[in-house]
Amino acid sequence: MDEGLDLSPAARALRFDRAHARSLRALAYRMLGSRAEAEDIVQEAWLRWAEVDEGQVLHAGAFLSRLATNLCLDKLQSASRRRELYVGTWLPEPLVDEAEAWSPGPEARSEWAQDVSMAFMLALERLTPLERAAFLLHDVFELDFDELATRLQRSPAACRQLASRARAHVKADYARVEVQEEERQRLLAAFAGALMRGDVEALAQVLADDAVLLTDGGGIVNAVPRPLHGGARIAKALVGFGKHLDLSQLRVRPAQINGLAGYLVFQADGTPVQAVALAPAAQPGRLGAVYIMRNPEKLRALSATSPPDPDRSR
Repeated sequence: MDEGLDLSPAARALRFDRAHARSLRALAYRMLGSRAEAEDIVQEAWLRWAEVDEGQVLHAGAFLSRLATNLCLDKLQSASRRRELYVGTWLPEPLVDEAEAWSPGPEARSEWAQDVSMAFMLALERLTPLERAAFLLHDVFELDFDELATRLQRSPAACRQLASRARAHVKADYARVEVQEEERQRLLAAFAGALMRGDVEALAQVLADDAVLLTDGGGIVNAVPRPLHGGARIAKALVGFGKHLDLSQLRVRPAQINGLAGYLVFQADGTPVQAVALAPAAQPGRLGAVYIMRNPEKLRALSATSPPDPDRSR
């Protein structure tokens, strides 16, 4: 370690935040599917790092990533039990207009959008904790198997097998669908317009025949308890739900949710009601999935105000 380096708590905290917090947060969110728990992991990693003699650590990034991985694995053991007891459909806590804060690096926005998409996160949920860690660290965070073996305390061969098995499961459950931003916004406008008008036929035309609706209420608020399949059925259900809403008491703003086009709904006092994310279908010009987050415990971080324009803040 360099002589004369400032090791004051404030200096160490600043270095930790700038160099490592972002990548640890990105890893923890993908491991846990929870923004709040990911922040807890970063905080716990910092507290433990503050007690470490940096002079004995060859590579701080590797040390902290290994620490965060182990913390996530510990939390996943209890999380799996909570998932079994979860009421209704589980969806990850939404990331809204926050690409940079939750990205492990400066990769293209399209890549970030794919590896936090709702479909991708749900595919990860079907993996064991070790498979999930191996797949993410190797395929998303690009660690080689020797380093992965150190992180997971398994042999390189075992890690290769874990990642391969996980990759096969993810490919079976998740297919990348890429469309231009202009098309995403067109689909969003068509979906929202038909829904606002209560036009079941027009809404069904925006949805693919095999579209799916997933709604997470967490047993706290009303939600569709199981996935609903079929564009026509989804259109009827959404229009039916909309008839019970007093739109004059709600505020709506467009948002990017886990890399998908969507919108947020708030009460007049700013309390978040739901986040709606729309995933394009493989069928051109249609939506393949509608994800609606209504669990208030997962909406606490949302703001009714529009995010700052990044071009104006520079």
